[in-house]
Amino acid sequence: MSQSGSIHFEISERKVLLRVIDVVVVLAALHVVGTIFDFDYFKINEEHWLWIVVLGVYLLFFATVFELYHLQRASRIAATLRGVVFTSSVTSLVYLLTPFFTPSLPENRLQILYFYLAIALSLLIWRALYIKLFSSSRFYKNILIIADADDADQVAETLQEADPNYRITGYINTDKELHIGHDDRFQVLTIEEAKERLESQVVSEIVIASSHVEGITTQLYDWLIELVENGFSVREYSQVYEEITDRVPVQNVGKDFYKYFPFARSNQNKLYLVSHRFFDVIFSIIGLGIGMVLIPFIFLGNLIGNRGPLFYQQVRVGKNRKSFQIFKFRTMIKNAEASGAQFASKNDSRITSFGKFLRKSRLDEFPQFYNILMGEMSIIGPRPERPVFVKELSQKIPFYETRHVVKPGLTGWAQVKTKYGETEADSLKKLQYDLYYIKHRSVFLDFRIVVKTLSTIVFFKGQ
Repeated sequence: MSQSGSIHFEISERKVLLRVIDVVVVLAALHVVGTIFDFDYFKINEEHWLWIVVLGVYLLFFATVFELYHLQRASRIAATLRGVVFTSSVTSLVYLLTPFFTPSLPENRLQILYFYLAIALSLLIWRALYIKLFSSSRFYKNILIIADADDADQVAETLQEADPNYRITGYINTDKELHIGHDDRFQVLTIEEAKERLESQVVSEIVIASSHVEGITTQLYDWLIELVENGFSVREYSQVYEEITDRVPVQNVGKDFYKYFPFARSNQNKLYLVSHRFFDVIFSIIGLGIGMVLIPFIFLGNLIGNRGPLFYQQVRVGKNRKSFQIFKFRTMIKNAEASGAQFASKNDSRITSFGKFLRKSRLDEFPQFYNILMGEMSIIGPRPERPVFVKELSQKIPFYETRHVVKPGLTGWAQVKTKYGETEADSLKKLQYDLYYIKHRSVFLDFRIVVKTLSTIVFFKGQ
């Protein structure tokens, strides 16, 4: 049962590690450059501690916007290179343009180049080492799964897709009515074989994903209790699933809805709700102001590219299943749904060329700030859906109606974590993210969504 020799950082630990070392290597590089080249623009000492704090905040914020802490992208050199260049450039520019909190521009403008190169090169070198280091097998997390045979593939695929450092060493089949042999990718083990594997190999964790209570035999239960008593990591699949995917696995829980109560305490927290509404009002006023400035340009683009009404309105389902009229800038041809309601697809021929730009840039959503100001929507929440689709999806997907316990949002966890949904499977995935938001709703999660929304806009990920 030895776990020695294995080094594994959980997803949250890796994100913390990346953030801490990003700041450390940048500050260290600036200190070295300052020492070697008599570089006085950025000084690291007790007299200028505010400069360090401001630079650290800028760096972490823009690194988040440009997805340097998205672990799948952080493990790829091309995505990392792009993220580092954008982060270094914008961080340097904003830092230079906020002299009240940062040093005044130096007389020797060459120091600005030193400043930028110190940030960019230090981040590139450190991130290259990270990619090389964490692709090493000694950082893999070896998992043994306890699951029904027909669920094991899906469980293994989900774990490895969310975290490439997971390695499935085998699983114990708890569905006694289904007997299968050895899988090409991982072995089906008996309890005795699993014990031997734990003794002879480095196994970091056991994940229980069985839906058959009778499959957890007395022998298996006693062994798991013994492992827990000895400090070995034994966890339930839905807990692991939420941690690594930021989604609620509704497709695996049958009718066990009680597992998801209570939802986030913030749903009953008066201070959170009042502050949430306060920021909704403030941002909706700002958004409407920006929208008024943009209207002449959008009107001209609509006149040339869309050739139809500028605004589009549609009935959507809101909080407590109450319907309301949502407003958008029109992105489709006139009479786009002459044959009936249908989801927009990836390359939908009904979307005009100018409409594609509006969707990609999210400019088509600006009129919804009016819905937010009226209290029908919020800045953050599940996207409101049409009644016909709500009725259809509620019959097919368990817990779909749960989305309506909070106000729908202009942006949301599902919008920043997944692509536009075209199928029932896409809708299920979006629901998983929406339930995760409802369950974990908080100021911190709201802030994460806002930052990720900025990233979505910057990289034109809208549909």
